[in-house]
Amino acid sequence: MMAMPYAELQVTTNYSFLRGGSHPGELVFRAIELGHNAIGITDRNTLAGVVRAYSAIKEYYDDHPTPEEQWIKLLVGARLETRDGYSLLAYPMHLDGYKRLSRLLTVGNRRAAKGECDLIFDDLAEYSEGLIAVVLPPRDIDNPQFHERLRKLARLFGDRCYLAGSMLFRGDDARRLAYLDNLSIQMKVRFVAINDVHYHIPDRRALQDVVTAIRLNCTVEELGFHRFASAERHLKDPEEMQRLFRRHPHAIENIQRIVKDCAFTLDQLKYQYPVEYEGGETPMQKLERLTWKGAAERYPKGVPDDIAATIRHEFELIAKKNIAQYFLTVHEIVSQAREMKILCQGRGSAANSVVCYCLRITEVNPKETKVLFERFISNARDEPPDIDVDFEHERREELIQWIYGKWTRDRAALAATVIAYRSRSAIRDVGKALGLSPDTLGVMADTVWGSGSKGVERKHVVEAGLDVHDPRLALALELSATLCGFPRHLSQHVGGFVLTADRLDELIPIQNAAMDDRTVVEWDKDDLDALGIYKIDVLALGMLTALRKAFALIEQHYGKRPSLDMRPNDPVVYDMLCRADSIGVFQVESRAQMSMLPRLKPRSYYDLVVEVAIVRPGPIQGGMVHPYLKSRANPGAVTYPKDELRDVLDRTLGVPLFQEQAMQIAIVAAGFSPAKADKLRRAMATFRRSGTIHKLKDDFINGMLANDYEKDFAERCFKQIEGFGEYGFPESHAASFAILVYVSSWVKYHYPEVFAAALLNSQPMGFYAPAQLVRDAREHKVEVRPPDVNASDWDCTLESPTLPSPDGG
Repeated sequence: MMAMPYAELQVTTNYSFLRGGSHPGELVFRAIELGHNAIGITDRNTLAGVVRAYSAIKEYYDDHPTPEEQWIKLLVGARLETRDGYSLLAYPMHLDGYKRLSRLLTVGNRRAAKGECDLIFDDLAEYSEGLIAVVLPPRDIDNPQFHERLRKLARLFGDRCYLAGSMLFRGDDARRLAYLDNLSIQMKVRFVAINDVHYHIPDRRALQDVVTAIRLNCTVEELGFHRFASAERHLKDPEEMQRLFRRHPHAIENIQRIVKDCAFTLDQLKYQYPVEYEGGETPMQKLERLTWKGAAERYPKGVPDDIAATIRHEFELIAKKNIAQYFLTVHEIVSQAREMKILCQGRGSAANSVVCYCLRITEVNPKETKVLFERFISNARDEPPDIDVDFEHERREELIQWIYGKWTRDRAALAATVIAYRSRSAIRDVGKALGLSPDTLGVMADTVWGSGSKGVERKHVVEAGLDVHDPRLALALELSATLCGFPRHLSQHVGGFVLTADRLDELIPIQNAAMDDRTVVEWDKDDLDALGIYKIDVLALGMLTALRKAFALIEQHYGKRPSLDMRPNDPVVYDMLCRADSIGVFQVESRAQMSMLPRLKPRSYYDLVVEVAIVRPGPIQGGMVHPYLKSRANPGAVTYPKDELRDVLDRTLGVPLFQEQAMQIAIVAAGFSPAKADKLRRAMATFRRSGTIHKLKDDFINGMLANDYEKDFAERCFKQIEGFGEYGFPESHAASFAILVYVSSWVKYHYPEVFAAALLNSQPMGFYAPAQLVRDAREHKVEVRPPDVNASDWDCTLESPTLPSPDGG
């Protein structure tokens, strides 16, 4: 018997939080392996997992080139559960249907608490057009209430309504399927086969039981009927599904009717950035006008020829990518912050462009760094630009609410962040579900060093005195390692705003955040990147709060108003940093940074850029710190295997310290395309199948060997890139942070009393407790007086309003 085409219509991923036992990618890869021609992702009242499945499909066919017409088809859908008892799978047939589904989920999300969705039948009725409904029967299929609900749904959806049947393996499947088949005829809807998939292979059944117990806050032994009766909720091959439904072949045939009718794909989502035309001016014309105006202010003696040429070059790239409106929006937000007297500073590849310097989005002088503008808008990588803007942490909420007010809740929301299990949380939750004692779980959790994301190591458990041969403990170790990386819930991004020209809830479902007056979309930054949806990062930085308060105190008591655009060339400030006198100074106040400062001996702004980037896990694990210090001590001894690498590594003395350099090495030395170099970075930084990473490693080393590099050098380069994948710092961000390092150091050296007061008034922030900051101030000959109920202000301040100005202040 030849198998008919098959597609699983009901697939629950782990983005139905604590319900599914497999990642979307695992389910997609397994469906392809089994020969399914489509897969329907139907997470519970959410679309949170569909983009991960979409990305997994593209990743698979990138690695296994196949004509696109032969790709597995992704059916975007959701399982809708209403307060009044309706349960169905909803599939959009076309783009308009998707928009209605997204708005329907938003309606349910917005009237419920974070993480909940409150829908009723009337909501289904309002947004039903363009949706296919697959009604899910309850356990008691002869319940009159279920019959009445099915009748109402059949009337609502008409020939777009189906009744689902699945094998429950409870001994009565033949009778149950026959009953449902007859009921579908009676209700004039089509009967369709599903398998209610919750994991990709049978081995995940135990994990699915455990996450169910975690969700219900009980042990696996107490689950009862909340657990599936068997391990059959996995993806099956078409022949097996055809065998199971051999008495109802039309139920298999009807699957393909749904697959054919669902013409919507995520590629059809066309993100429209909000564009405003003023006086007939296009966004590009407005950007050019504002940039040249800013350039005249930045360069009052005339814009240098090289700067003007760079501006024109950047204009060409911005126009080609049609992203002028993005720059204008960031400029508008930054201008509003300045109007509200909120200190801010932009960073990122795009933020450190000459255009952004002229627009005063950043204070990074383009003559001081060599950040390539093309890196973030390369034609080979069709991704949104990267501009992060830091604002004072105490006043950022004012700006966030201004953004909501300007673009409205229908067109603005924060991006989501997926909170995933790590080693500690995984072993605690899994162990509790398996009935292990709290003392045992505490001991195992304490064996994890750092954040941990690969599970608890058996050898550490043995060293802690526990018996790893105990079946329950061994199972907890195994399942918790698998659970690492599973999404626990959605949270809000630290400040990434998604803005749209039209309704945002027709693009992505919106839900309430835990924080009042915040709304969040269901997709995180990786999902947004995958679909080309822009976000603007409105971030918070405590040092900006402290600097704004310091500037105000200096103006009040010394009659001067410093700013972030001061020239970073005061030698006494660098002398202070070389002594590691940096308690409270931005980015260089940790013990590791204070240990590095006397060794690196910064004497210029770019030295601070290096200082910010070098004490990071990436350069340390990649073995770059000591070679750089050695080269710095003897620059004349620096050599390069080839001249082509000199251009990449010259500014860091032959040692790659920044992410940008790691990618350039892959392009220049290994022959990678920019897109492939970026794929390498992503593969190192995020979870990918080990085969993909090894393939990229082989491609990298073989590419360098083909370009006549020594194998030892190629392997050393790849090891360094692996370090960046763990945590490497981009030069574009280090350049912006270095400005704040210098400015905070300048305030600390010339106005130690102001610096101490500003830090104390901006708590909590930084590495040090207030008592340590006070002690450091006293060591700098600042008299610190205790609070006085009669004399003290609310904030710390300087006692005398007419203090003499320090030398150089």
